This record gives sequence, C-alpha cells and structure tokens, in this order.
Amino acid sequence: QVQLVESGGGLVQAGGSLRLSCAASGIIFSILNMGWYRQAPGKQRELVAAITRGGTTNYADSVRGRFTISRDNANDTVYLQMNSLKPEDTAVYYCAAGRLIQMYDYWGQGTQVTVSS
Repeated sequence: QVQLVESGGGLVQAGGSLRLSCAASGIIFSILNMGWYRQAPGKQRELVAAITRGGTTNYADSVRGRFTISRDNANDTVYLQMNSLKPEDTAVYYCAAGRLIQMYDYWGQGTQVTVSS
C-alpha cells in the first residue's frame, strides 16, 4: 500500500512563506516521479510543480520564481517551498506520485493553504 501524507499547510499573510512536505511509504521512493497539485474553489485542479526521479523540475507559470520543489530520497520526502505567497495561491494542495512521467497514480489527502490579503 502506497501512502502519501502531506503536512505544512496553514494560514499565512500575503508575502509570507510556507513549506509543504509529503512523506511517502509503501514503495521505493527513489523510483517515483513526484508532483504538487492545487485546487482552488471553483477552479480545475492544477499541476503546480513536478520533479522526476532524476531530479528534473518544472513549474506552472503562475508560481515559477516563487515556488521550489525538491526531494530528499534519504527521507522519502518531497517538499514545496512557497515564497511571496499571494491570495490567489489559496487552495488545497495535493501531493502526487507515479512511476511514469506525468502519470500520477497515488495521491495524498491534501492540505489547505490560505493566504490572506
């Protein structure tokens, strides 16, 4: 059984920072491609950032330069460092994992990020 557990969400003022963590279990972490999605009220779920098993990253245009995705294979954890947060970043953030590039088979339950004006 593959499990993904997110942590680090919360309430922050505009301009502030948060770091989300996603801990994986039940699978060899180093083989996984990892991603962070978010879904805001009334919006479609959006891929925010992704990192391959080889360490290649990509970002949505809306967060590029503000967010950084990274992974720590020794601790089976992927991170999303979010800086210069804006109210439009408010969403539920989901950790996702998969064996194939851009195909995510496993999902966390999500963590709420709320950015006040």
